[in-house]
Amino acid sequence: MMRRGDGSGEKRLHIRIAVPLDGDIIAARNGEMAFETEGHVLDSDTARKGAMSVLEDPAKGWYLVAEHEGAIIGQCMITLEWSDWRNGQIWWIQSVYIIPECRRKGVFSEMYAWIDAEARRQPDVVGLRLYVEHENLAARGAYRMLGMEEAPYVMYEALFPECRGGK
Repeated sequence: MMRRGDGSGEKRLHIRIAVPLDGDIIAARNGEMAFETEGHVLDSDTARKGAMSVLEDPAKGWYLVAEHEGAIIGQCMITLEWSDWRNGQIWWIQSVYIIPECRRKGVFSEMYAWIDAEARRQPDVVGLRLYVEHENLAARGAYRMLGMEEAPYVMYEALFPECRGGK
């Protein structure tokens, strides 16, 4: 298991907010995730522009990355939703991707702990949300283990074909 510097001598997992220099790897991993989870091939130029748009405009959100031995092994994006019911922000955890060889080793748990702690430090943040594919039982179990509860909502969408960013 990777640790965040517990003094055990194990290699440290470093969690940080992503910077524009991380854009290419984030975009590539977003492409891997889209294909793995939905069989969807992202247009690489659109994926790069999308990642860079977030990295360059904090109003759109931000990425968090986990590094091990200097390599990015995990990532997720945080976007913001204003809740008029709660008079505060809800942070949406999106685009979660951990490279296959590092899954089930606590990487996302560490990232989630970082997000949760940071959100609780912000006086206007009232909660965390994410969505997951119905069939992704491993991810659903991981989120439950972190203390998240399944919400009573069903998601609907209307995507515009000319703006899908993939094939």
